[in-house]
Amino acid sequence: MGDGEGLVARNLVKRFSGNRPPAVDGISLSVSRGEVLSIVGPNGAGKSTLIQMLLGLLVPDSGSIRLFGVDVTRHRRKIAHRINYASTDLSLPYSLTVRENLDVFALVYDLPDPRRAVDRILETFSLVPLARIRVGKLSTGQIARLGIAKALLSSPDILFLDEPTATLDPEAAQEIRILLQEHVRHSCLGLVYTSHNMREVERLSDRILLIESGKMVAEGTADELCRKFESSDLESVFLKSMSEARQHRNGSEHDEKGSGCE
Repeated sequence: MGDGEGLVARNLVKRFSGNRPPAVDGISLSVSRGEVLSIVGPNGAGKSTLIQMLLGLLVPDSGSIRLFGVDVTRHRRKIAHRINYASTDLSLPYSLTVRENLDVFALVYDLPDPRRAVDRILETFSLVPLARIRVGKLSTGQIARLGIAKALLSSPDILFLDEPTATLDPEAAQEIRILLQEHVRHSCLGLVYTSHNMREVERLSDRILLIESGKMVAEGTADELCRKFESSDLESVFLKSMSEARQHRNGSEHDEKGSGCE
């Protein structure tokens, strides 16, 4: 994929301490509009750091990030309206109603017709009956739906979702998945997704990036990864690939420790 066709990151490295391994170590990825890329790895693998760099919130120590040909690190304000982010960790003001929350963000995003945009997103996400209800009175699933609606209010070209269904029951999670699939298909949205739910990742993703200890372990479709790791499902792929990556890392560390002169 060319740099002008979507989000392209090359050889990203991010360190937080000179004495520790990089949090992200040489990762490259790309995602186009209308494509779902899932980033999968254990806790501490570097997923959050990677996403913060892709959003322009963290500056990589080396490597490049371009969104539709524009350097994200140097020109974040220029491309800010083309990306957005949602996570279960981000909370909305509980004292405001659903509509009031969306009205505020419509103004923050400087939308040309904020009322029409809010009406549209309320309808799209079946939030019209909840429009006058305060967020503090919503269920967990309804709050998750509102969070994603808020992120899509600005009609971004690329959306980042960090474990959006982690706290939801199976029915609410399925509802979110269906909404996302429809939005990706109809709006040609590029979606960068993280989740620990391997069945969900398998259903949603066009491509999957496996990372461990800041390094890319493998990339491909669910079928390609299953063949590569001789596994029947993505959960088995995850367990096997992470185990192999740790064994390789531990072996490399052992070789380095044993290579000194006596």
